[in-house]
Parts: sequence; structure tokens; C-alpha cells
Amino acid sequence: MKKLSLLFMALAASFALQAQWVDNPATNTFIANSPSYGGEVYLATNEDKGDTFVQWTSGGSNGYGPTLQRLIFDGTPQWGADGIRIMGHNFNSSSDGLAMATTAEGGVVSCFATANDCTAAVKIDADGGFTWGEQGVILFDGQGFSRTELIAGDDGGVWALGFDYHRHYLQYVNADGTLNPTITVDNEGYDEMYGKLTLGVGNTAFLTYERVPENSGMWTDKSIFLVGYTPDGIQIGPEVQLMSSQTFQITYIHHVVPDGLGGGYAYIWHSGIGSAFNTYVFHYDANGFNTIHNPDGTAVHSLDPSNDYLDAYATVDPESHDLIIAYQQVDAMTQTQNRIYVNRITASGEKVWGDGIMVVDYEGIPYGNVRVDAFEDGSGFSLIYEKAASNSGYTSTVEAIGMDMEGNTLWTKTLSSSVYPRSFCKNSTGFHLGQNIVAWVNSDTGGIYGQNIGPDGTIGYIEPIIPTPDCQAPENFEGNYYFDNHVQSYGVILEWDAPETQPLHYNLYRTDLNSGETVVIEVVPDFNHYFDEIEIGDYQYQLTAVYDVCESDYAICPNGENYVIVIVTSIPENTNDEIVNLVRVINAKGQTLSCKDVNELSSGLYILQGTTKDGKMVSKKIVVKR
Repeated sequence: MKKLSLLFMALAASFALQAQWVDNPATNTFIANSPSYGGEVYLATNEDKGDTFVQWTSGGSNGYGPTLQRLIFDGTPQWGADGIRIMGHNFNSSSDGLAMATTAEGGVVSCFATANDCTAAVKIDADGGFTWGEQGVILFDGQGFSRTELIAGDDGGVWALGFDYHRHYLQYVNADGTLNPTITVDNEGYDEMYGKLTLGVGNTAFLTYERVPENSGMWTDKSIFLVGYTPDGIQIGPEVQLMSSQTFQITYIHHVVPDGLGGGYAYIWHSGIGSAFNTYVFHYDANGFNTIHNPDGTAVHSLDPSNDYLDAYATVDPESHDLIIAYQQVDAMTQTQNRIYVNRITASGEKVWGDGIMVVDYEGIPYGNVRVDAFEDGSGFSLIYEKAASNSGYTSTVEAIGMDMEGNTLWTKTLSSSVYPRSFCKNSTGFHLGQNIVAWVNSDTGGIYGQNIGPDGTIGYIEPIIPTPDCQAPENFEGNYYFDNHVQSYGVILEWDAPETQPLHYNLYRTDLNSGETVVIEVVPDFNHYFDEIEIGDYQYQLTAVYDVCESDYAICPNGENYVIVIVTSIPENTNDEIVNLVRVINAKGQTLSCKDVNELSSGLYILQGTTKDGKMVSKKIVVKR
């Protein structure tokens, strides 16, 4: 990689502050004040800036609403001891579900249902200002009053999803708060419920949702469908059924996790097959097609009437893009004995670890709230879970385990050794810049607390791992002399294969081999060719791709070099006419050789200039092999 943006140097400098994450599991890190009855804790980390936003709900003068706190990488709270409470709306006495996502420029969007049965979104910048005003924006044309979903787009905006237990409402909110058209997902005779979102290629979104017969009771026939949309509301391809219809309790709902390639995994636990609870996995690719062809999905464990396999939480390995899924085994008879398992499942449904690996055995006390997160380098993952202090399960500690991609244990760690009841976070942040974060409300005394952990099991201060930007270089760079006989113009045609990720532009470096002067030509990103109308001379060309944070290495040519040499002569290059009087021989490096006989040349590429028997001056390219 040739260059790095100053962004990464500035990011590293900001992490030189005194660390605030404590390394004492008996105390943990204080995040904000909250009453003891606070709950619904959500976390989201900005992947570029390292800031983590914490959102929780609790009672206040405007009802049971959300409050947010911003932490910088070292764990220091930025919005005071009480955080920022959303006061622009009134809320019901209990939460109807809410969501949160960080945005590209470092802010956060909170999405929630209001007391007047509509869905709103409020954006807060890093300094605590309300970018869209304290009331934010009303979504879905005032419809969709229940559970919300939110994912960040790739241009500073967000995708928002709501539903009213009959149909789904989907909408893209631009970075400035302007709204794209509302998309309604509705099928006659059915209720559409519990949708989930993943980001697709080109800022599209995939919606997975559950379809049940209209006005179903507690037990119902449920199936899972998938459909994709562009931000302006255009459907991408046909609707696809991921899970065939199964009969089980309506309260068991599915979850999704992106696969890192534009598709995603969906998983759900239910008792519809064999009357025994199991967790089933599905996968869809970037085109929205199901790649696990069993309509029942892949079960994480063989059917086992004596045990249930449920309460799953999953992540995706960034290298193999396999699903790493943790779940609990609970005895079907008494629901008291439980163990924690983990399995690895491919996009085609192969179970790499068979019926899973038992990570935590039964010790006479229950476990809960298992979270699993992949290390950023693809070398393994961590599991974080609550461990009850007694068989009552009322109070707990927080434990963690690190594992490699072969399923071997790397380390174990206690994150919180203090024994008290907790309202545990709905999600962990995942590993970003070398640390993962969980948080909870102390349900005894109140207050939001949290703890970080690194991929090696470190808690407290962690040296940030600044990622190397993926700056892909163009490939197969070639350049050739071109002469137009009709208009007697000449120059150099340059061509290359574009990288998978489109750059901001290309830099074409042209060096005059006689004067040594180098000129940089900027080429638009949509082109993979360029015509350089240049004066007579000998030139070297090199090519890079420029991204927002870096510039790639030079493109490699088919011959293995990172440059091409082109001789511009102002005469047509004729490969058919025989040269009888050799005037000039030029090698691939642009050097003129003192050679009057091509038989004296060693292996390589050469430009020959000379005259034919009729006296015409020509230039031709030859390859000598010895």
C-alpha cells in the first residue's frame, strides 16, 4: 500500500488518552446513571471511529423512553453522568421495542414507537446535538407502531423497519433526515411479523420476515420469507421463501446476521419438527437466493427429544464467512439442566462441528444471555454469558471464553465478579479495533455498567488495533502505442482490470524516460482504459487505485512488472512489413541498445525501428525467446 490517510493517524492519536475501562471485574466501568428498573440495553460501535453508543429504556416524565450515552474507545463517557434522554416524544408505560445504529460520520440514530402509535427516528451527533431536531422524523407516513429495526446505510443514512402485526413498513432515511418513499410489505390473508434487516450490495436492504395466517392464535403455521429493496423502493428480484411452514408458538421469532458478502444468515428455534426444540439455520446470498436447499434449514444438533437446543446467538467469521452460532442445551423434562454449545455452519448448510462443541457443562446452576462475536482477523471468537450465582438464577456474574476456529479454548475470563441481578444488553458490540463490549443495568441499585474485552482476553486498557484498509490495486495493466492512419494522430492506449471495490479514481503515473519528469493523470473510476495523446518520446506508465483512506500499490502487468514502457514514434507500428535496415532497438525498460542484428538480442520484449525495402519507416514489436 502506497499511502495512508491522515484519518488513521488522527484516530491513533485520540486513543492515547488515559484508559477508562477498568481491569477489575469486581467494579466494572460506570457508564451512566439509570434507575434500577431500567432495561432494554442496546449497543452499537462505529467501526471507523471506535465510539460506542449505549441505549437503554427507563421511566421518566414522558413515559418509558430511551436514553443514550456515547463512549470513546477508552471507555470514557462523553454525554455526562445521565446521558441524553429522548424528550421530543411521549412514550407508553412499557416499551414497544426500539433500535439504534451508528452512522458513517460518527453520529447515532435512535428509532422507537411513540405513545401516539407512530414510529420516529432521532439523530444525535457526536457532540450531543440533535441533527434532525429533538423530534426527529416520523417514519412510514405515521404507520407501524410496534417493534422497530434499524441498520446503517453506506452513505450516512439508515434503513428503518416497523410493523403493526399485520404488515411491514420499510423506509430509507437519508443522512440529512429526508425520507425516501415508504415500502409496504403486505400479503392478503396473512399477517407479516417480526422483520429483520441486513444491508445488501449498493446500499440495498434485505428484509426477512415471518408470515402467519391472518389473526392466528398462540400456536400457528409460520414460515420465513425474504425480499430485497433499493432505497427508492424498487423490489430486487422475486420474494423467496427461506423456511417452510412449521407449526409452533408464535412468540418464537427469528434472528439474522450479515455474512459479510452482501447476504446473510437467518436462524430460529422452534418445536415444529419432531415436537422437540431445535435451532435451524438458513442462508441467502447477495442476490437474495436461498443457498441451503433444505426447506427446514440446517439444525444445529440432531433431533433429540430429551433435550432442547435454543436461545441462540450468532456471528460470522470474517475470513470463511461461516456462521458461528452459540446456543443452550436444556433438558426437555424439567428445563433446569443447561449447557452451552457452539457450532460452525457454512453457507451451503454443512455443519463443520457435527452436533456442536460443548463449551460450558452443567454445574447445577443456569446460564443465560449467551453472546458470541468473531475476532476481526478471523482467528477465533469469544463467548460471553451470564452465570447464575445459585440455582434460582436471580443473581449472576458475567463470564467469557475465547476459542479458535478449530473449536479449541484459548482463554477464560470473568468480566464481572460482583453478584447482583442485571438487565443484560440485548446485543454485544462485536470486535471493533480490537475490543468487544457488553453492558447491563444493575437491577439492585441502578446504574449502567459495562466491560470491554480483547481477543486475547484482556480487559481494561487495550491498545487499539488500527485496521489496514483494503486498498485493492487494478490488475493486468497494459499499454500499447497507437497510430491512426486516417488522421495521422498517435498516442498510448492503456487498459486494466478494475478491482472488486470501485475506487474514488485512478492515478496514472507517466514518466518521461528522457527528462525524468513524472506527471499524474487522474482517471474517473468508471473507466478501465485511457488514451494518452502524447508527444514523441519514451514513456513509463504506472497505475494505482485511490480510495477514501488510501492509495493502492501499483497495478501488476501480465509480465509480472508494475510498469509498462511505450515508445511513441509518430509512425505507424507495422508488424507485417519486414525491416531490412535496423535503425533503433529499444528494450522493455525504454533503453536504446547498440545492436544492429536481432540475433544478438537476449530473451525479452523489444521495439524495432527501421526501414523496409521500399524505404518506409516502420516500428514493430517483437518477443525474443532464447
